[in-house]
Amino acid sequence: KPSAVTSVVISTQHADGLSPADVKEIVNPALKESIPEELLKNLDDKEYYVNPTGNFVIGGPDGDTGLTGRKIIVDTYGGAAPHGGGAFSGKDCTKVDRSGAYMARYLAKNIVSSGRASNATVQLSYAIGVVEPTSVYVYADGKVRPDLANWIKENVDLSPKGIIDKFSLFELDLTKTTLYGHFGRDNLPYERLDLF
Repeated sequence: KPSAVTSVVISTQHADGLSPADVKEIVNPALKESIPEELLKNLDDKEYYVNPTGNFVIGGPDGDTGLTGRKIIVDTYGGAAPHGGGAFSGKDCTKVDRSGAYMARYLAKNIVSSGRASNATVQLSYAIGVVEPTSVYVYADGKVRPDLANWIKENVDLSPKGIIDKFSLFELDLTKTTLYGHFGRDNLPYERLDLF
């Protein structure tokens, strides 16, 4: 059951000439109508992002075309684990759809291999233009584990650059991921068991 909202990201196209402050003022009523007031009472304004990359005047097919990649269910766990919406294949490793999923996999495997849990799901949420994740969530052995999430935030560089450097993703031979998915083979750097 949700107990608090700790960060909010709203990305919305807007008319030319509006400042970021104008857009934030326009979307504030929608935020307050969408999320119960008691969940927003401790939301820090520094964690409330509206168009964090700046102006969003050009949208639709003009502003967001390109390769989306293969279906991620095929590339990952089948239906056995929750998924975000972004594909990996077809994107370079600067995109957290890909690198963030690799880090989440690495963290969950290392939590289990260290004996801290018998199963674990790690969720990392990012906003475009914001270096650190907006949320780190760990669900292990049937319960939310803020202790593990906090340890991860304090000890692991979760920035896109930190992930790229940790796994040397720019040197990774991505053809290793073109057959049989992205996970489950020991020759990939995010499969290592060396965190704890």
